[in-house]
Amino acid sequence: MSISTKDVQTIREETGLGVMDIKNALEEAGGDKVKALEILKSKAGDKMVKRADRATGQGKIGAYVHGDGKSAVLVEVGCETDFVAKNEDFSNFVKELTLQIISMKPNDVEELLAQDFIKDSGKKISDLLKELISKTGENIVIKRFVVYQVGG
Repeated sequence: MSISTKDVQTIREETGLGVMDIKNALEEAGGDKVKALEILKSKAGDKMVKRADRATGQGKIGAYVHGDGKSAVLVEVGCETDFVAKNEDFSNFVKELTLQIISMKPNDVEELLAQDFIKDSGKKISDLLKELISKTGENIVIKRFVVYQVGG
């Protein structure tokens, strides 16, 4: 079966994965993009397990203060290199986490990871994290967060 470069490019833009990985997944799926994405997600999960042991000595602290000035959140997200810590996708992820935390007020990181993403209820925060890990090729960890409220 012939795999079109357009299909490969479309999936690459969506996932950030390597061309050969995408091509192989499309071939395995018989050209079906949905099945190919499922194959890629399962293989990416295997890679993430291998990355989970790697140290996350770099990272970023995100901060958000609500417009009324009565609540705020700080979140620490770790990664392996300063290159990724300065990456726009990583920075956007940290920003989205601050908004998620201030809106949904999870009690801990485990609860945060299980929550539906406020901007797309079809995804969980853990899904966003997996996508970012897959895109950057690094271990990324939401280390901790704290919510502050006036009078709380």
